[in-house]
Amino acid sequence: MPTYTALTTLPGKAPAEALGEAMERLNPEPTGVGVFEIEDGSGLWEVGAYFVEAPDQAGLAVLAAAFDAKPFAISELPETDWVAKVKRELAPVEAGQFFVYGSHDADKVPENCEPLLIEAAMAFGTGHHGTTQGCLLALDRLDKAGVKGANVADIGCGTAVLAMAAARIWPNPALAGDIDPVAVDVAAANVKVNELEGRVTCVVAAGFDAPELQAAAPFDLVFANILKGPLIDLAPDMAKNLQSGGYAILSGILNEQADEVIAVYAENGISLTYREEIGEWTTLTLQK
Repeated sequence: MPTYTALTTLPGKAPAEALGEAMERLNPEPTGVGVFEIEDGSGLWEVGAYFVEAPDQAGLAVLAAAFDAKPFAISELPETDWVAKVKRELAPVEAGQFFVYGSHDADKVPENCEPLLIEAAMAFGTGHHGTTQGCLLALDRLDKAGVKGANVADIGCGTAVLAMAAARIWPNPALAGDIDPVAVDVAAANVKVNELEGRVTCVVAAGFDAPELQAAAPFDLVFANILKGPLIDLAPDMAKNLQSGGYAILSGILNEQADEVIAVYAENGISLTYREEIGEWTTLTLQK
């Protein structure tokens, strides 16, 4: 069965969210609607939807005109077994001492590494993205410098690969939080398959706003692999929840956005110690 996509852009969060809500009332109904800020400083938002039937082009045109959006770009995607495709195309990733792999590559796990199993069906945050890889390399660098995190949090954890990596190399448990309950379920499944139950606790949380995180603060290491905007919003809370001398590893930052994030965190008493670029993405290691 083919899948159809319809994508447009328009300025402003509120109009974009309103357009997304209006799209949900189309007939045929979309199977999913997404509204995302385009992180390039343009102020534009992308609104898109997936359909299992050809979408109502006239209806989409009316919505685009009504919300002052660009005309929708409608595409038909070929039938693809995405999990099989990911398994074929995502080779294992080495990041310092860490080896991130899917079960289809279990025979490739080398000796003398810290293995992290993330299934291809849960590909976001597998380590193949430059942001996740950068965070793993930053963790490896701190560990080799003699840092031993005793109290670690992973904010916006996704698959919890970063919290699991910390739990692999350091004796104390780690907390992993995400605002999306589905992501938290995925994270908990990954924790179980990696035999880290009791070592990594997964909770639903917006930033540090969860009882478990508040009870455990302040932290000596916090991961936040999200996006520039949320990272900047998080800076004051990061300062409150990071202990003196503690480290923050931040990513989800385009290279050209890094200086702005560095400046905001410096204003909150958290200063840059290392930055690394992988492709178009920057990972920052900072210390309070």
